[in-house]
Amino acid sequence: MASRTKGKTTMEVGGDGVAVITLINPPVNSLSFDGAKGRFSGGFDISGFGDIQKGTRKAPKPGYISIDIITDLLEAAKKPSVAAIDGLALGGGLELAMACHARISAPGAQLGLPELQLGVIPGFGGTQRLPRLVGLTKALEMILTSKPVKAEQGHSLGLVDAVVPPAELLNAARRWALDIAERKKPWVSSVLKTDKLPPLGEAREILKFAKGQTRRQAPNLKHPLMCLEAVEVGIVSGSRAGLEKEALISSQVVKLDTTKSLIHVFFSQRGTTKVPGVTDRGLVPRKIKKVAIIGGGLMGSGIATALILSNYPVILKEVNEKFLEAGLGRVKANLQSSVKKGRMTQERFEKTMSLLKGSLDYESFRDVDMVIEAVIENISLKQKIFADLEKYCPQHCILASNTSTIDLNKIGERTKSQDRIIGAHFFSPAHVMPLLEIVRTNHTCAQVIVDLLDVGKKIKKTPVVVGNCTGFAVNRMFFPYTQAAMFLVERGTDPYLIDKAVSKFGMPMGPFRLCDLVGFGVAIATATQFIENFPERTNKSMIIPLMQEDKRAGEATRKGFYLYDEKRKAKPDPEIKKYIEKARSVSGVNLDPKLAKLSEKEIIEMTFFPVVNEACRVFAEGIAVKAADLDIAGIFGMGFPPYRGGIMFWADSIGSKYIYSKLDEWSKAYGGFFKPCDFLAERGSKGAPLSAPLEQARSRL
Repeated sequence: MASRTKGKTTMEVGGDGVAVITLINPPVNSLSFDGAKGRFSGGFDISGFGDIQKGTRKAPKPGYISIDIITDLLEAAKKPSVAAIDGLALGGGLELAMACHARISAPGAQLGLPELQLGVIPGFGGTQRLPRLVGLTKALEMILTSKPVKAEQGHSLGLVDAVVPPAELLNAARRWALDIAERKKPWVSSVLKTDKLPPLGEAREILKFAKGQTRRQAPNLKHPLMCLEAVEVGIVSGSRAGLEKEALISSQVVKLDTTKSLIHVFFSQRGTTKVPGVTDRGLVPRKIKKVAIIGGGLMGSGIATALILSNYPVILKEVNEKFLEAGLGRVKANLQSSVKKGRMTQERFEKTMSLLKGSLDYESFRDVDMVIEAVIENISLKQKIFADLEKYCPQHCILASNTSTIDLNKIGERTKSQDRIIGAHFFSPAHVMPLLEIVRTNHTCAQVIVDLLDVGKKIKKTPVVVGNCTGFAVNRMFFPYTQAAMFLVERGTDPYLIDKAVSKFGMPMGPFRLCDLVGFGVAIATATQFIENFPERTNKSMIIPLMQEDKRAGEATRKGFYLYDEKRKAKPDPEIKKYIEKARSVSGVNLDPKLAKLSEKEIIEMTFFPVVNEACRVFAEGIAVKAADLDIAGIFGMGFPPYRGGIMFWADSIGSKYIYSKLDEWSKAYGGFFKPCDFLAERGSKGAPLSAPLEQARSRL
């Protein structure tokens, strides 16, 4: 047997004459311009696109890879090629596999084209080959949703030619290649297949529907429609024309602002688990065998659901039988919802529920490795709980709080275990929302942070480590968001126009719809914390308290800023005007003709620039180690649109000078709520980026 190694591949030629080319580029066998065991390929090395955007790497000629190499060299070769897929075949990895003359896969392998979520399009022939292998409708679904299929489904679709046990994968692929060469099996060029393509008229209708859906679901994004354009050219004018169009569009999309933002998010999300002074010390996460949760309300039950779904045994504690039954019932309902939607089998439901036990006392806490307190935002109650935990839990047990605003030092001040107290702040609903805000105090030991990062990874959350302060990172950054909206409304801006502008900007919902969703009780409790801690820069509005007096509490009561029917559908309520007028009267605020006629752009600026201002404070104080961590926290915690790159990235795209000048102008006109912080003033006066490393920023202050 002869072998040869070159770059990031190895080639071995066996006695049967079949050459086995192995990709070796850990951890996911990414493909790159320059160029782990257990994987075929996790896709193209996305850092290559970042280098092109920065100008540090020259972009290859459009079509060089997809046409010259993949189509004209690999697919048109006189010797057959077979892809042996194990683990992942995503993005460029799947595109390479589709250019082979057959695909043999191990069970459970994932195959997909996730490029759109990264701001690019399948640029190595994916827009042409996938429709020809699985049909146009299924191909569009896979491309537009970025969702992969398992090997078994891929086989039924025609994407995979055979599924074999992992131990037989390589030999089966070798035999398949020999059979193609000897004409015992068909020699198929995917790009030339037409049998699964619908008639032209039907194809146009399918594409028209897909374009309409895309415009509705992603109105601020260009690249999904550009991708559909490449698919359409291939259907109408043939695969060669389609490949050329795909290559041209691929070279265009990497220059889009939204693509720059999404690539920034891609790397920033992966960077949240790197915490200087913590994750670079060689610490190994301890095994968390059992977790206890105190409080079975909406948050506690959601956290319990997230944990048992990832096979953590959980004890759920409540104060009485009635509350305990309700808490266990909420967890059960969360799982049953997945069963009804076909995402979970009845067998898995029963196995998962068996991991959850209820308790009314602390006796069962004697062998737990972590406790997460998730009771109401009451300082004295939390202090008592933590004092009790120290008595009952083992000395290695992590003592975590799900508080969203309260200072952790206050919560743990009655204990002697400051080094193992940490914030584990989930977002509601906890089993759905992707962010886990890990809050460390000056006393929290590095091992506890490493342990919680590992738990976050295992329960499929994106963890962001932040410092301890009122509101931590997400709630602190975004408290001015709702307050700015209230400020504008009291002075004449229509609340429904604000919600419309903010939704159009890309947030999941506007600030008033959000207030209704979380409930007025939570809104007031949270606002009170910020008013007490930051009195010089908070806006005190009476609108919500006045609405509460009339038993309006948000969506739960079907009356808030909106009216809700039995299906939770919201519609504006004309009666809101009377509450706004009364609040204006109580607060002594006058109507401002300028604010009554704001454009959508002005609404966005006056709503989000105060958020940028507070994010700058959070960054300058060292609550976040990296500005990019704040970007991820805002995207995954508040739904800030990822295609804008996060709050700090977005601010830098606008320019610190402009943001500073607007805040300074509003501060002079309306007071301290808009006053630029020192960090922003210093950066804005020079037009310097807000997201530069903190050390540089501090050296200039």
